[in-house]
Amino acid sequence: QVQLAESGGGLVQPGGSLRLSCRASRFSLGYVAIAWFRQAPGKEREGVSCISTSDGRTYYADSVKDRFTVSRDNAKNTVYLQIDSLKPEDTAVYYCAVPSNRDIHCSGYRSVSNYDIWGQGTQVTVSS
Repeated sequence: QVQLAESGGGLVQPGGSLRLSCRASRFSLGYVAIAWFRQAPGKEREGVSCISTSDGRTYYADSVKDRFTVSRDNAKNTVYLQIDSLKPEDTAVYYCAVPSNRDIHCSGYRSVSNYDIWGQGTQVTVSS
């Protein structure tokens, strides 16, 4: 079956950095948009970033703009999320996801209902 797998999470102090990875099996990430979501305890799953297959266009939630950077390495079939200047409020499980319509664009990337292939998530904890 088609699968996504996230990695790279961990425990980091405020102001630190992490690079999360999203790797795919049985399909190519180069043909679809990939979104990143996160879910903190007691909160809804939140779309934070997306990268399209065309024009290299990227999108970010206001809460993470200028601190998060999404990128692709199609040769490695991997999408990355670089997270800098981490804050305690960034603590969450981070997921990558593929749109249900296999869109090459990031239309509706903030909506969980628009995605049907998810990884298992990777935990990011920001604490002193």
